[in-house]
Amino acid sequence: IKLFGVIPFKTVDVQVIPDEMLIPSGVPIGIYVKTDGVMVIAEGDFEGLDHTIKEPARPLLMAGDYILKADGEELTSKQQLTEKIASGSGKEMVLTIRRDGEVFDIKVKPQQDTGGEYKLGIWIRDNAQGVGTMTYLEEDASFGALGHGINDTDTALLMDVRQGSLYRTKIVDIKKGQDGVPGELTGVIDYNMENRIGTIEQNSVEGIFGTLEGNLPESFLEKAMPIGLKQDVRIGEATILCCVDNQDVPREYGVEITAVHLDHDNVNRGLEIRVTDPELLEQTGGIVQGMSGSPILQDGKIIGAVTHVLVQDPTRGYGIFIENMLEQ
Repeated sequence: IKLFGVIPFKTVDVQVIPDEMLIPSGVPIGIYVKTDGVMVIAEGDFEGLDHTIKEPARPLLMAGDYILKADGEELTSKQQLTEKIASGSGKEMVLTIRRDGEVFDIKVKPQQDTGGEYKLGIWIRDNAQGVGTMTYLEEDASFGALGHGINDTDTALLMDVRQGSLYRTKIVDIKKGQDGVPGELTGVIDYNMENRIGTIEQNSVEGIFGTLEGNLPESFLEKAMPIGLKQDVRIGEATILCCVDNQDVPREYGVEITAVHLDHDNVNRGLEIRVTDPELLEQTGGIVQGMSGSPILQDGKIIGAVTHVLVQDPTRGYGIFIENMLEQ
């Protein structure tokens, strides 16, 4: 910026985001992801064959580690690891670990429990599944959903995902949210291949992203609307698009945007919202688990997605700006 076009005044960074049309979804989805390696969710001890306490993995492994290989063999499931430990007759193993982005090897020696079974004294996980809401689609059939990442339920850490799939699901039950008790949408997911509708290619703080299988119907493309950037969002009336019953067609429900945080430390809490729609309040009590990813609409634009509920007040919650999701 120059004064009178001559004298340098200051320099500013400008982020240019092209005009974009998105198809707001609001459709419930079944989610299944496989971790990139076998995830350690906890380490501990057990009683050994000689009735002493054994803890062979402590302090070599810790919650949040990913075991990528065992004795040079790439691991794709926790069953593969447990079988390798059980069949090793207690021989020292070399495990390849990823921790905080760094990959290294450790040596660990399994010990026998009171039943004579060899163990490392760790709890592990290799997949996650659940129900959420698709936020948007693009004309090339790529999608964004959830508005937040898939975190491990025990460690609360963002899961490193190797591969994942989307499935059709139907909402069959609603647990209403109450003060101090979050509600929940219960969906039925049939993991047969004919119910698979897409692939999950990325799990990030801003949501999950991937591609739907097959071409989008023409009627779907007609629903596209422009995105609303942060500066377009205003405090006041808005709607969320979601499906809270066993119908396949999402509906708009009234909400109020009560606060806008342009530079919030938590990208998933840029918007504060309050449910005002009497019908939604009657059905769910407000925002419930499973509604994450429901698109937020205002003034004919898609401006964000629902991400969290306030446990002490289920009528209130948070959302992420759509432009933050599109950065991924």
